Amino acid sequence: MPKHQPEILHQDDDLLVVNKPAGLLTLPDRFKPDEKPNLKTQLDQLFGKVWTVHRLDRETSGLLVFALNEESHRSLSQQFQERTVDKAYTAILDGCPAEAEGTIDRPIGPNPAKPGQMMVVRKGKASVTHYKVLEAFRQFALAEFRIETGRTHQIRVHASAIGHPLAVDAFYGRREALYLSEIKTRGFQLGKTREERPLLSRIALHSSRLSLVHPSHEQPLQIEAPLPKDLRAVLNQLRKWGKTP
Repeated sequence: MPKHQPEILHQDDDLLVVNKPAGLLTLPDRFKPDEKPNLKTQLDQLFGKVWTVHRLDRETSGLLVFALNEESHRSLSQQFQERTVDKAYTAILDGCPAEAEGTIDRPIGPNPAKPGQMMVVRKGKASVTHYKVLEAFRQFALAEFRIETGRTHQIRVHASAIGHPLAVDAFYGRREALYLSEIKTRGFQLGKTREERPLLSRIALHSSRLSLVHPSHEQPLQIEAPLPKDLRAVLNQLRKWGKTP
């Protein structure tokens, strides 16, 4: 069994909806396609061939749609291109936005100083992200994001642009791991011979809900993926120790 086993949440003759675990590439690595596990190859082995419709960053968990035939691929791709697919993401933020709800409308383009990194830039592509704070804590917040556009790293860039990057995001935020000692700031003790293990060591983002039109019977299809174990563990500690006094 692969280390990162995908969970199939919906399957019919036309499409698959998969709950991708964090740490698994969506597509084969461009430089080492045979060395790193990826979801596309796993699904090709299970179903003969699948067509990619969209993708998630390696460390982002949650919902991905794959087509099972060319007709469905055309229909689903068109929906994503025309921005009619409703995509909701759940994130844990570093700090809490002053406004409980808002829209971030800032263009995004490549960062010329850091290959592979994106940034808000005046001549970038139009990018629109809506957010809503679901729970506020002393130093963090649980938020939902909905994106109208699908730019590379869009949520991560926009969250950072408003001063509240993902709680764990070494590329756009302030830390590469989150520890209990950062949440339980009083009374935290660790034995002298023990090294504190991180609660979370991947970006704090999960694709939690998708709503689209089924390519065959043209009826709405809505799928949700619950938060994975690692994000639930952080939330449990935040609810226990991270509330504002």
